[in-house]
Amino acid sequence: MSDTALLLAVEEMENGLIEASLGKYVVKKRVSLPGRGKRGGARTLVAYKRANKAFFVYAFAKNQRTNINDTELRVLKLLASQLLGYTNTKLVKAVKHWRINRGK
Repeated sequence: MSDTALLLAVEEMENGLIEASLGKYVVKKRVSLPGRGKRGGARTLVAYKRANKAFFVYAFAKNQRTNINDTELRVLKLLASQLLGYTNTKLVKAVKHWRINRGK
């Protein structure tokens, strides 16, 4: 998925276009893939709070699986709560830490 496709998805969500609200700030959003469009694209699960933040936390192709199970949804809801609770300062610090430590 390209950054452009993800930004377009966020713009659409800001305009109320989501496939499903799964509760506690977790939404399902289709995202197009190069040469496939949305219909042949990926389904993403997003920790999303309107006019605040959006974290694409999981993606899967429609032909790989139809949905997630209850345990996965509970974990995603907890993750959404944590991610959306970060201040901008803490997010910048977390991203810097990740960049420094990736690959170790």
